[in-house]
Amino acid sequence: MTHYPSLAPYVKQNAHGTLSIDFADPQAVKTLNAALLSRYYGIAHWDIPDGSLCPPIPGRVDYIHYIAELLGVGDPSTHQQGTQPKITLLDIGTGANGIYPLLASQVYGWQCVGSDINTPSLENVAAIIANNPGLKDRFTLRRQHDKHRMFEGIIQAGEFFDVSVCNPPFHASREDALRGSQRKLNNLARNRGDQPPSRKSMPCAPTLNFGGEESELWCKGGERLFLKKMIKESTEFSAQCRWFTSLVSKSDNVMPSIKLIRKLGATDIREIEMGHGNKVTRILAWTFI
Repeated sequence: MTHYPSLAPYVKQNAHGTLSIDFADPQAVKTLNAALLSRYYGIAHWDIPDGSLCPPIPGRVDYIHYIAELLGVGDPSTHQQGTQPKITLLDIGTGANGIYPLLASQVYGWQCVGSDINTPSLENVAAIIANNPGLKDRFTLRRQHDKHRMFEGIIQAGEFFDVSVCNPPFHASREDALRGSQRKLNNLARNRGDQPPSRKSMPCAPTLNFGGEESELWCKGGERLFLKKMIKESTEFSAQCRWFTSLVSKSDNVMPSIKLIRKLGATDIREIEMGHGNKVTRILAWTFI
């Protein structure tokens, strides 16, 4: 808190006697993220508009570390000056937070491109980059004009990426997203020893404590259909990206995706499990090279 005084008002002693924040409070979560990014990753003035997806930093940096292993890149601290491999990363749907390119740029020094269909989201990330001059030559932004495409219009002719990353919309509708947030709030209340609020006792829909706009949290067909579209389109750019990867939150979506990837002729497929507390998520990676 000494490093980031703005966090102090949100830090309180929890039921277990340790200092923590109220993870049901969106502003507290956002301020904690800004503090972590400033303290550990040298990213100043990180901010997102109210309602935008606020990513959990430990899980996001783990994704980048696992990708580094996939690419055969070691601990950046062990490399001599100027000997770090030149890696290019494409983030599909970077959102207003730009978290994957920010972390990949700061931790590994990779060259990153962040794409999104939402202009205000890209403008917000552009402001973060402007406030961190060291990012200017490592992180660029591109607008996706077709909501049905992920790579077309973003990967340019003659361009090559070592890896693409993605955090797909998880839900199939806003209602699904709100139900998911309600479950999170109930779990947080139980962990604090509180009585979870009932839907009837709530004056309005539950707050999305980690935020999230439409393109960030839900899309028609949810995660499964999004992955299906991405996998099919990846074949069109099979020679321009070494590894395609995506988070897969729902375990039921893993095998259908792997079957489709195999059917389309991938030469290698990896499923990488990531665990944080009681939550397990997966990285699905495939290549045609």
